[in-house]
Amino acid sequence: MRGCVRYNEPMAELNGIPLVTEAARARSGEKYLTPQGFTAVRDGIRPRGAAGGPSAAAAAKPPWIRAKAPTGAGYESVRALVKQHHLATVCEEARCPNIGECWNAGTATLMLMGAVCTRACRFCSVDTGNPHGWLDPEEPENAARTVELMKLAYVVLTSVDRDDLPDGGAAHYAACVRAIKHRNPATAVEALTPDFQGVLRDVATVVDSGVEVFAQNIETVRRLTHPVRDARAGYEQTLAVLAHAKRHRRDVLTKSSLMLGLGESDEEIDTTLADLRAVGVDVVTLGQYLRPTLNHLPVQRYVTPAQFDRYRQQALARGFLECVSGPLVRSSYRAEQALNRNNAGLDNRSFA
Repeated sequence: MRGCVRYNEPMAELNGIPLVTEAARARSGEKYLTPQGFTAVRDGIRPRGAAGGPSAAAAAKPPWIRAKAPTGAGYESVRALVKQHHLATVCEEARCPNIGECWNAGTATLMLMGAVCTRACRFCSVDTGNPHGWLDPEEPENAARTVELMKLAYVVLTSVDRDDLPDGGAAHYAACVRAIKHRNPATAVEALTPDFQGVLRDVATVVDSGVEVFAQNIETVRRLTHPVRDARAGYEQTLAVLAHAKRHRRDVLTKSSLMLGLGESDEEIDTTLADLRAVGVDVVTLGQYLRPTLNHLPVQRYVTPAQFDRYRQQALARGFLECVSGPLVRSSYRAEQALNRNNAGLDNRSFA
């Protein structure tokens, strides 16, 4: 049939992009066929000339941008559990530099609703495609069993954006939270959610599921929101989601995250912090943007450890309960320590 993709038939290419049948074999920017029968782009962004190279100031990584290789018994144990229960983790999909540290400590951030996102943000290496409504009905129980086996007192759940679903996946997300709480009533759950296209009833669905922390990342300053984020995301939309979560349940902690090094100014960082506090955000994290592939946006500067300390003090002065700030900080990094009021145990002087 003309104009129709037959998902059960192998293809050599689609819309001029080479197509392979396994994600593991696909190169960055290449389309592949998922086991569920839909196509996705490896690492989320197709090759394009517009991405450009790094600025002269950011051509080489400074010495404080370093992370231990992901090895060790703890790492292998978590990896086996994730594979056994068919779970995706943002640790792997987003190429987090802290995967070795976190997995060896027995913690992981679970990524719900699959490993393919409907959006294509130009900072993110999660694969992009249209899952056409696919969801794993066993995921809530699989996630709950994994948390139980890992004996987690605190778990972070995140997810891909699922604009292909009528509610953005809110009901499925909430079902995962409830399943985890049923098996692990003492476990605290942090939900790092999509923006649900700004539909506030879907935000409320997740907030009402029993989470202790509701997070939605603003990612960058207002001026850089586009081109950094997908066109369907928005600076004001994220602020509205966070504001509604706090209004809907005053006792829930709200959280957001900001990447630095994309070309933002100090004034823009401070304005973004002010905007987040104005909608009641309690915790903010600040970390260095690292370019995942050459198809993604280049790094414009590497923020020094001393600058991260200064930005943390600015955030605390604005009234945040905590600001976890450092070169390798990501939204869920040491999330269970965020309210210890000690930068989650990080000493940025050790990076110097």
